[in-house]
Order: sequence, then structure tokens, then C-alpha cells
Amino acid sequence: MLKEFKEFAMRGNVVDMSVGIVIGAAFGKIVSSFVADIIMPPIGVVLGGMDFSNLMITLKKATSTTDAITVNYGNFLNTIFDFIVIAFAIFVVIKQLNKLKKKEETKPAKITEDVLLLREIRDSLKSQK
Repeated sequence: MLKEFKEFAMRGNVVDMSVGIVIGAAFGKIVSSFVADIIMPPIGVVLGGMDFSNLMITLKKATSTTDAITVNYGNFLNTIFDFIVIAFAIFVVIKQLNKLKKKEETKPAKITEDVLLLREIRDSLKSQK
């Protein structure tokens, strides 16, 4: 069983997926910082100095023994902006990859000398008949 697990864990797809997940998590942190620190402040200024992360609805006020119960819809809005930026970034990357694939597909395959020689032999045999 240990041997099977080792084979499974070291399979190329699993390792590639693991690397992708780690890079994706790091990318998510970068995008979250980009949205929170670069995109949201100008939007807040345009909207009159509003800080989205502080937007909330208080359901129950705090007492000396309990914390306040709030619906933090501002954080939700920040998460939506994160998602939009991440989705757009992935869209741009995939679009560029597809463009590169199309360029590779449209390149004619280089004909080797062996194939050229075989074609000449074929043509020569056809002309002899």
C-alpha cells in the first residue's frame, strides 16, 4: 500500500497540480493585496472617502460580556473585487496562451531531407511508368 501511495504521489500530474495550487495561493495573496491596497483606496476616494472593509450592518450591539454581531458586507465586496481581478488576470493569461498555441499550429512543419528524398524517389518511380 505504501508503494502504491508513493507511485500515486510522485505521478507527474499530482506534482504539477501541487505546484499549481501553491502558485495559485501565492497569486491569490498578491491579487488580494492589489485589490485592498491599490484598487479600493481610489474607489473609496471617488465615493467620498468610503472604506469598504468597514462597511457592516450591526445585528446586535456589543455588551460588556459579548462581542457585537455584524454582517460585514464591505469585506464581501472586497472579496468580489478580488474574484473579478483574479478572473480577469486568468482570462488574459489563457487568451495569450491560446494565441501562442494558434501561432504554433499555423507554422508549417519543417520537411526533413529524408522526406524530400522519399518524395523524389516516389516521383521518379511515377514518371517511369
